Amino acid sequence: MKISALSALLPFALALNACTSNIGADQYAVSGTGQVNQALPCTVLNVRQVVVQSENNAGMMVGGAAGGVAGTLLGGNDTTRILGGIGGAVLGGLAGDVAQGQLSKQGGFEYIVKTSNGNVVTVTQGNDVLMTPGEKCYLLYGNKARVIPAN
Repeated sequence: MKISALSALLPFALALNACTSNIGADQYAVSGTGQVNQALPCTVLNVRQVVVQSENNAGMMVGGAAGGVAGTLLGGNDTTRILGGIGGAVLGGLAGDVAQGQLSKQGGFEYIVKTSNGNVVTVTQGNDVLMTPGEKCYLLYGNKARVIPAN
């Protein structure tokens, strides 16, 4: 019974990892292709490393459901299974929330840039592209914003 309960939880654990979004400057979703964005020449003023973390509570929900199912698999009478289900849901929800937080953490950079028209703006994005202060770049903006090097 324990082995089948653990194997039933495996898809839930894998689903938590799928909740991490791609946030890099070089990463585009299919829906983001073919869209027109504006571009402004700019200069990097400052770069700061940041941690980007998911805001959703999918881990808590998945963990609670999985814990509730696993808790009902405890042996004993109906009262034991009910209490096991409730306890499993609470503990699973807490564990799922922690797992979601850890699995969804990504490194990123916060860029402060000065555009060619004199505005100073910030953009936070993934850490796949590193630029340094003084570097010439482009601020791409529209539905989403990103900063890319001016090659």
